[in-house]
Amino acid sequence: MERSERWYAECEMNINAGAYNSAIASAYNAMFHAARTVLYALGYREKSHYCVARFLDSLVEKGLLEEKWVNMLDRARNVRHADQYNIDFVSTKEDAEAMMEMANSFIERMKELVKEIRRIEINGK
Repeated sequence: MERSERWYAECEMNINAGAYNSAIASAYNAMFHAARTVLYALGYREKSHYCVARFLDSLVEKGLLEEKWVNMLDRARNVRHADQYNIDFVSTKEDAEAMMEMANSFIERMKELVKEIRRIEINGK
């Protein structure tokens, strides 16, 4: 989770510097690393960015996570992909700030989920 928080801090620095493309990438990376923390807490490693979201889908099916968080990660991944690979994509301050806000709420939910996973492991439920 520390890596996620470092990416989040970098997102904020990028917005303050007017580096909106970098802010979008940083916000997505913060979300990605928060999701990876959940996988690690369950003893798994990721194979791709797409697979991390699909793993979170399995947690939705088990009732451990709400679907909106998976949708949020997918949306952020798509924005980051467009930002990096589409030549006509232009990031704005508003886009970057929205991604940062999304990243913040996503990270907080993943922290809660990791705590829930640990509580389940301890209590055997």
